[in-house]
Amino acid sequence: MKIAGWGRVVALCAGASIAACQPAGGGDLPTGEEVESYYEYGRALEAEVTGNVAVITVEQSAQQLRNGGTLWAKVGPYIFLFSEETKRLFEDYPGLAGVRVITRVGTAEVANVLLAHDDLNDVLWARSLNIAGQARRDGTNRMTLLEDLVDWGEDHTEFSYNERYTRR
Repeated sequence: MKIAGWGRVVALCAGASIAACQPAGGGDLPTGEEVESYYEYGRALEAEVTGNVAVITVEQSAQQLRNGGTLWAKVGPYIFLFSEETKRLFEDYPGLAGVRVITRVGTAEVANVLLAHDDLNDVLWARSLNIAGQARRDGTNRMTLLEDLVDWGEDHTEFSYNERYTRR
């Protein structure tokens, strides 16, 4: 009887702890429109929420890919993924398990990258924002900044690239 009694106490404490750890807002998920509202982009950008993952699809310029080649094909999703907007999205919607960014040219997928909600702590977020910010600001003139962003992204995400755009 004592073990069963302790078992109930442990179960009650565990249940109380789980309830106390639930995020305010109960882990609500955004709508696609709400996700879109976080990002500003001059070209086509669409978002939807599939399960508990925000999926952002971005139109990339064919001219940009012709001029920038493999590097621009790979860096596209990381420009959006490692941003204040994504960080804020995770903060505002703690039930969001991940953000996926897909870049396309027309109907062809160029790159597909997923960042899980818990993959970056505060220190790694700060580093991510720094690397991506430098790449956005100076990457056109200093390609090594774009390479740094791709390397960082590949170390911290699940990714796939369309070989048509990324083979050397």
